[in-house]
Amino acid sequence: MQTQSSVFDDLAKLLTGAMGMAQGAGEEAKSFMRAQADRFAAEMDLVSRDEFEAVKELAAQARAEADALRERVAALEAKLRG
Repeated sequence: MQTQSSVFDDLAKLLTGAMGMAQGAGEEAKSFMRAQADRFAAEMDLVSRDEFEAVKELAAQARAEADALRERVAALEAKLRG
């Protein structure tokens, strides 16, 4: 009975070690993939979310201003015609 318990203890230690190694390998792979993704994004010259939102807001303001100017021009043209 003592031998059987020792075998189970050894097996449990082996599995625990294997799980630790698998977890470490998983973390290492995750870190590698994150670094590769960051490098890819840097090479693609992508903008950050904050920069995108700022430009999006500027574009919306420019569009609103253009619409207002378009209406103003139309009103002035109508006034000249009539």
